[in-house]
Amino acid sequence: MGYIIENANILKETKLTKSSLLIKGNQIVAKQNHIRHNKFMKMNADSFIMTPSYVLLDTKIPLNTSFQEFRKYMIENFLLKGCTTFITSISISYESELEDKIKETKTRLINSSIDFLICVTIPLRMLTPSFIRKCKKVRVPAIFIEIVDLDELSKIPWGWIREALFPYNCPLVPIISNELKKEARRAMSKWKVIMENGKIPSILEELTENQPISIKVLNKLGLYPQKASLLHGSEVSYNLFLKAREILNVDEVGLFHYHSDRLVVTVNKGKVVRAGEEVLFKPGFGEYVRVRTPSYFAL
Repeated sequence: MGYIIENANILKETKLTKSSLLIKGNQIVAKQNHIRHNKFMKMNADSFIMTPSYVLLDTKIPLNTSFQEFRKYMIENFLLKGCTTFITSISISYESELEDKIKETKTRLINSSIDFLICVTIPLRMLTPSFIRKCKKVRVPAIFIEIVDLDELSKIPWGWIREALFPYNCPLVPIISNELKKEARRAMSKWKVIMENGKIPSILEELTENQPISIKVLNKLGLYPQKASLLHGSEVSYNLFLKAREILNVDEVGLFHYHSDRLVVTVNKGKVVRAGEEVLFKPGFGEYVRVRTPSYFAL
């Protein structure tokens, strides 16, 4: 049996709009200004700010720890923050270890209560057509590239890289090494020029860990609008914040960082996982998300 969420104040990045949502199971089957159905139970959400649940990047998840420590980490770093999907990345040193390391990480995350994606992090020297083909085979959603030497960027055969990425086109994501932090602006400028001139599928800035990933980036990863969305056809994963005058003009990132005390409900794939201070950790409810096609949705 479905239900209707009426008068939802939906915050999407910086824009606040009012809509009503018809929910059936784990899917939003209608989104309109008003939904007139008398046979469905109705919930008035006017006293809340509603956001899609967040997707966070976290490359430091403790994989070699006890179940209790893992559970504590998941609750504190994801569920209490309104996150129902996370992205992590594993370091790869040799092509031959790619598939085994991904399988090992999936196994270690078997008790995850929220969905997850596994990306890979490599040194620039490993960015070859051969390695990219292996990443395409196992549907790696993104390849993080450690940049240590700016001059090395110019030595990569970017035409071959673009051809190897096609047609799957998983994006390349820059990581500026500690040695280059003082030159971060110049490094990102060079990265952007090379990516845009070479028409390389890529993210043009470093991704910040532990804060909501933007819709633009999620789309490039092939996650949007399946995740972090309250559109027709999306899964039912959302947060409810107690509405107050001081948060009516706050964007999603500001809400996440500075008003977490107002987060009172989190729903994950149609199930309430947080109500007030009560958090439900359900081992194994999370699934490994296999991306089909990055950037398939036109923003």
